[in-house]
Formats: sequence, C-alpha cells, structure tokens
Amino acid sequence: NGIEFRGFSEDEGGVLHRVLVDEKPLQLDAIQETEDLAAGPVHEALRSIGIDPGRVLALPVSGEQSESAVLFLPEGGASLDPGQRERLELLVAHASMALRHAERYQQAKERAFIDDVTEVYNARYLSEAMDREIRRAERYGTELSVLFLDLDRFKLVNDTHGHLVGSQTLRQLSRVLADCVRQVDTLARYGGDEFTLLLVDTGEKAGLVVAERIRKVVAETPFDAEGGAVLSLTCSVGLATFPAHGRTRVSLLDAADKAMYRAKSRGRNRVCSASDLE
Repeated sequence: NGIEFRGFSEDEGGVLHRVLVDEKPLQLDAIQETEDLAAGPVHEALRSIGIDPGRVLALPVSGEQSESAVLFLPEGGASLDPGQRERLELLVAHASMALRHAERYQQAKERAFIDDVTEVYNARYLSEAMDREIRRAERYGTELSVLFLDLDRFKLVNDTHGHLVGSQTLRQLSRVLADCVRQVDTLARYGGDEFTLLLVDTGEKAGLVVAERIRKVVAETPFDAEGGAVLSLTCSVGLATFPAHGRTRVSLLDAADKAMYRAKSRGRNRVCSASDLE
C-alpha cells in the first residue's frame, strides 16, 4: 500500500501524507467507479496546504487480482468538459492495463519461487531468503536457525505405492510443516523428500524445541494412501544456528545437512544439532 503526490513541493507532499495516511486514512475500497467528490479527506488535506480544490474527480484503477488504485484530480473552479473526461477515462484504461501487466509479472516471478509438487517455496527462494535473513541477523545481532528435514525411508513409499501417492504425501507433509512454524519463518522444499525451515530470531535451544515438535507431529500424523489406507512416516532433522555453526548460507546448510545425517546414523526419527558434530 502506498500513496504518491505529483505537482507538489516536498513540504506540501509531507503535509498531505500526514493528513491522508496518519490522521484521516483514505478508504480507497469504497470508490468503485468514477465519482465527483464535493467534500472528504482529500479536500481537507488540500486545504491544509492552502489549496481550494473545488470538486475532486476520483478515478479508480483496477487490476485483475488484488491490486487497485485511485487517481484523485482536483478540478478547481471549472468542471471538466466531455472531451477532458473522455481523455481521463482513456488514461485510466491505460493505467488499469499497466496494473494488470504488473500483476502478471509479479505472479510469474512468484511462481518461479514455488515448488510445483508441494506449492511451498523452492530451493531458489530459500537461497534468497537465507541471504536476506543472515544480513538482517548480522545487522541486529540476532540468531537464526536452519532445520534440514528428510523423511526416513521415503523411497519405500514410492516403490510400494507409486509416485502419485509419493507426491501426495509430500504435499500433505508440507501442510503439516507449515502448521508447525510461524508466518515469519520460511518453509522450502530443498529437493526430493528434503525440506528446509528457516527460523528467524531463533537460537539453538529454541530451534531444537521446534525441531522436536516437528519430528513428533510427523511421526503421529497418518498420511493418506490409496484405497483409504494410511502411512506412518518418520523424519530425521538436523539443526544449525547462525552465527554459532556458520555465518554464510552455504556453511549453515552444510552444517544442518550433516547434523541431519548424524540423526540418520543414530537410528532415524530423531533430531541432531550441528553442535553434536563437534
């Protein structure tokens, strides 16, 4: 969400922003079609910088999905003639088209970061998210934990029930994992039956609590198979924490991966920290 002002000085723009954003926020959703406004927050904001706007023409601009905007045009003392209104409507049509193109571009960009099977983030997005969160953790002196999760003996699921059931299982697992973490955390399918969870502002001790909760929930979840049958699955989880176990994306992922394999070597269905490798 944002608001832009054109044709005003920096000081005037600051006043308008304060009035229309902080003091009397605009209710843009209420404007669904072109309207001539005789009064309202826009009028009050303009008068606060010494401008009498007269009537204000509100022109809504809509995208295909959730994006929308409204153009406000002070008419001053004279009403717009039919030719001017026609040109404005054409401007709005072009603006709506541009907004739709922007939405499609953003959707295409987002799809490039989404795993086709599970519809959670993919490894490409994880790389960007980790680099971003590591920079933030460095700047604010906070911790960051990475969980590397692998289903135990998942190959048996594909060999016994087929790849369609295997894909269905991964989708169900994704939903289970998403319910175990906060919205500020990042869940990504790293590849195959491996998933990575990025836990922001989370140290090793708290990360181990989350990892153990995930391990327990996965072990207790009945996964659907064909014909009403259910599968019982377990997972092994490795944890690494910034900055104790690494200060880069590569070093953290490597430490969490090795911790996960340590959990496998200790009998599977367990959690290990990178501290166990030392």
